[in-house]
Amino acid sequence: MKLALIGSGKIIMSALDALNHVQGIDVVALCVREASIEKGKLICNQFKINKLYTHYKELLQDPDIEVVYIGLPNHLHYSYTFDALMANKHVICEKPFTAEWEQLQELILLSHESGLYLFEAITSIHTPGFNFIKQNINKIGDIKVIQANYSQYSSRYDDYMQGNVHAAFDPKQAGGALYDINLYNIYILSALIGESEQSHYICNKGYNGIDTSGILTLKFGSIIAVCTGAKDSDSLGYFTIQGTKGYVKVKGSPGVCQSVEVCIDGKVSSFTQEKSTNHMTFEFEFFRDQIASKKLEVCYELLELAVMVSKLLSKSRNDAGINFK
Repeated sequence: MKLALIGSGKIIMSALDALNHVQGIDVVALCVREASIEKGKLICNQFKINKLYTHYKELLQDPDIEVVYIGLPNHLHYSYTFDALMANKHVICEKPFTAEWEQLQELILLSHESGLYLFEAITSIHTPGFNFIKQNINKIGDIKVIQANYSQYSSRYDDYMQGNVHAAFDPKQAGGALYDINLYNIYILSALIGESEQSHYICNKGYNGIDTSGILTLKFGSIIAVCTGAKDSDSLGYFTIQGTKGYVKVKGSPGVCQSVEVCIDGKVSSFTQEKSTNHMTFEFEFFRDQIASKKLEVCYELLELAVMVSKLLSKSRNDAGINFK
């Protein structure tokens, strides 16, 4: 699988570190802004990438590239994914797919028409810890309550409070706690339980109208759930599923699912992933295997999940009156 990476930020560096441990994926090109060309050269030298582009559409004409990984600010995901699909490239797009779920529908239709793979790079659902949850969730009886919290004081929050607005806190760039950090909670919840029948989002807003922290409440029949995400404060992370016979609990970041504890009728078992493992390796291995299989069924199932999540994000943002325009 011949892969090109788009961007030069932290997520690209994490992806390159992960890809160093994944066989069967050859990173053949990197695309950066003209203003970041020196940084791009350093990245290419460090990771032995042969081709460096500063014009995206020129990269898309390269016949050596099969798959494009888009690691850009949220508001650019739709247009860059659209252009890649039009150029007949498979796409792995960082979360969230798009700012509006209708945009995602357009991309899915285009990928279907072209027979191309289209994946959202969401780490949590591809981890061994998440698989451990799926193996045990049916053993805890009737699920009643789900509580999730992924809160992490942002390294960019102090700048934001001083008036220096980075993408993570910019509504015009589809930033905010819901689309960035609470998304991990929502993805696990949607993947395990499905579509909610009721939901409501309340949040703390910054001076430019972005949500710096927020709480999403949901109802699925007899199950009630609450998802908390914060970039303006800190807390231990967790994702707890409570049933009539026990519980399943992610201890730590729901985005990584590194440690999972299961208690059934008082008997506790657990799974822990080695801390040294870059958690992005699991999703890249999954994408590699799916594209190599030349079977699109699993990809289409994940796109249905992505639409479910995207609809919920859009509704929740509207609940809170957050405007991305």
